[in-house]
Amino acid sequence: MDSLIAASARALAAGDALGALKRVALREDPPALALRGIAMAQLGEHPRARELLRRAASGFGAHEELSRARCVVAEAEVALAMRELGGSPRSLAAAVATMEAHADHANALQARLIAARRLLLLGRLDEAGAALAGLDTEGLPPALAAVAELSAAELALRSLRTGPAQAALARAHEAAHRARVPALLAEVAEARSAFDRPAARCLSADGEQALRLDEVAALLASDTLVIDACRRGLRVGDMWQSLARRPVLFALVRALAEAWPGDVDREALIACAFRTRDPDETHRARLRVEIGRLRALVKPLAQIEATARGFVLRPGRERRVAVLVPPIDGDQASLVALLSDGAAWSTSALALALEASQRTVQRALAELEADGRVRSVGRARAQRWLSPPLGGFTTILLLPASLPIE
Repeated sequence: MDSLIAASARALAAGDALGALKRVALREDPPALALRGIAMAQLGEHPRARELLRRAASGFGAHEELSRARCVVAEAEVALAMRELGGSPRSLAAAVATMEAHADHANALQARLIAARRLLLLGRLDEAGAALAGLDTEGLPPALAAVAELSAAELALRSLRTGPAQAALARAHEAAHRARVPALLAEVAEARSAFDRPAARCLSADGEQALRLDEVAALLASDTLVIDACRRGLRVGDMWQSLARRPVLFALVRALAEAWPGDVDREALIACAFRTRDPDETHRARLRVEIGRLRALVKPLAQIEATARGFVLRPGRERRVAVLVPPIDGDQASLVALLSDGAAWSTSALALALEASQRTVQRALAELEADGRVRSVGRARAQRWLSPPLGGFTTILLLPASLPIE
């Protein structure tokens, strides 16, 4: 490795992308191309960065498989930044194996972190947790340690474990301070600010109240019967009943909870659950069937009793009832939450993260674009979607595929 390449690599490690480019901007040898690609990625020029990394990988000889593996890992991180999440993880796994064989443990750990962060973006929190648990973070460079702790903090936040999340963020702040990389410090500061912003709204007999993340966790741990509109289910303490795949039943129980301690008349329940303004006998018959199904599902947590005008929710044991709703309204809340990180997402990546069809996502994006809440850049396969960061509240509870509460 010559002196310019070494100096450029040191500049990149310190977050000085322009300083790195000054040293290798005119060179076309594979090591210089790789460093230029990483520098362009740090500057946000992701398509150009990917092109340079691919040229570098193809330029390394057969005896330089470790250098090629490092290019693969860098390209995978560029794809993550571009929110291109549909690629096969096999090439990244092969790169990890090559690095481990050459005792390049730091870069191998970085590759594993990229895989775990991809799982976090896709909402596969159980898989991400297993991936992060298997990482050996002893003796890591400070910048890499900060990224590992940020990933652990995001996993804890999305699982509403606020204590472990705060501890991980404290460790991330310490590591970022030692690394002296401004971008890392800013990312940690932004993550820590989520604790001070409203994360959800609580609707109860006492009115509406904005809750921070720690207050949400306290509410869910209490003896209150919580109808969770963020995860679509009911919770009392450690007991959890999911209704995520039963939208009609969830609409019914939410309407009953919002009216508690009063009852709800049958016509209002029909309009809420079946979205019709002209109910007939078939709707009334269907309401009786759905109420029967709901009674059976929520029996361990609450009772649903008939009244003269409709139905009423009885939580039992003198429990209170609260409805936990997202900080913003609308069926596209999870989509807005994904886009609020400021990155440019492809339609296919959004569909993967939401576990929905691309056509469904495209329709929702068209509605949001018409309302001025998102914008697109590029065309056809290069089209990406952006949204301004939502600084008024944290979107943790809006993100899809959270861990089930048991």
